Amino acid sequence: MNYIIFGGSGFIGSHLISLIREMHGDATIYNLDIVESNHNGKSIFIYCDVRRKIDINIPASPSDIIFNLAAVHRTPGHQDQEYFETNILGAKNVCAFAEKCRIHKIVFTSSIAVYGASEELKEENTLPAPNIPYGTSKLVAEKNHEIWQAHDTNRKLLIVRPGITFGKGENGNFTRLYRGLLNRNFFYAGRKDTIKACFYVKELVLVMLTKINNLQAGTEIYNCSFSPAYSIEEIVETIKKVTGMKRINISINAMLLIASASIIGFFGGKKLGIHPERVKKLMISTNISGKKLLASDYRFKYTFEEALTDWYNDNNNQCLK
Repeated sequence: MNYIIFGGSGFIGSHLISLIREMHGDATIYNLDIVESNHNGKSIFIYCDVRRKIDINIPASPSDIIFNLAAVHRTPGHQDQEYFETNILGAKNVCAFAEKCRIHKIVFTSSIAVYGASEELKEENTLPAPNIPYGTSKLVAEKNHEIWQAHDTNRKLLIVRPGITFGKGENGNFTRLYRGLLNRNFFYAGRKDTIKACFYVKELVLVMLTKINNLQAGTEIYNCSFSPAYSIEEIVETIKKVTGMKRINISINAMLLIASASIIGFFGGKKLGIHPERVKKLMISTNISGKKLLASDYRFKYTFEEALTDWYNDNNNQCLK
C-alpha cells in the first residue's frame, strides 16, 4: 500500500510523513508538492502543482490512501483568487487523479473557516457560512471531494476540519502568540473570553491515519478541536505555565489595538505578523465543537497542556517554534 500525500512538504504533511514512517516503517510514501522535500529520506518527492492536471506515473492501487493537504491557507496574506485556484482546482485535480488510478480512499484537510467566525457553537451538522475567501474555497473543495465519493459507494472519504493547528514548525498563530508573550507585546483585544478552537498537529495526523484505516465506505466529517474549546485567556495561561513564563497581560481597547497595528504594519510590522486583520480575529470566537470526535472510538493521546509540553520538549524546552 502506498501513501500519496499532496502538499506533503508543509507543516501538517511533514508531521504526517513522520508518523507514517514511525508506524509503518516499510511503507512507500510519495510527497507531491511544489516545494521540494523528501523529509530526510522518509518520502519520495515528486514535483506536482495541483492547480494543473496531475499526470504522474506511480504504481497505484485501490488500497492506496491519498491525503490532500495541498492548500493556500494563510489569511490574511494572499489574493482572493489564489485561495480559489489552489484549493478548488486542486480538489478537482486530486479527485480526478484518484479516479484515474482507481484509488478508493481520500483524506481531505478542510478547515473550521467553512463555518465562519461567530460566537455560536458550531457542530459538524451546522450549516456552513464562510465569511472569508479561504473558508469559501475550502467548502467548495469539500463538495468536490464528496462528489468524487458519491460516484462509487465503495469509496471512503474522511474530511477533517482542524481548528488552529499548533506544533513544531507551525510558525503561525500560536508561534506569534508565544513570541508576543515572550517580548511583552501581547495584549488582549478588548476581551479575554474569546473562544479559539485549536488542535495539536501530532494529534491531528494521528486522527487522520487512524480514522481512514477504520472508516466504513462513505463520507465522514470531523471537527478537530479540543472539547470544549479554550478561551484565549486559558490558552495564554497554559502557554505561560508550560514554558515557565511570568507575565501579566492586560486588556486594551480593541479599536486602539487595531489602529496601532495599522500604523506599525505600514512601517513594516506586517512582516512580523503585526496586522490589523489579525487583531480583529482575536476579537471574534471560533467556537467549534469537538464532541463528535471525543465521543467516537478514537482515543486522544494528548490533553491541551500535554500537547504544549510535548511541543516545548521538541524544542529542547527552550521555546515554542
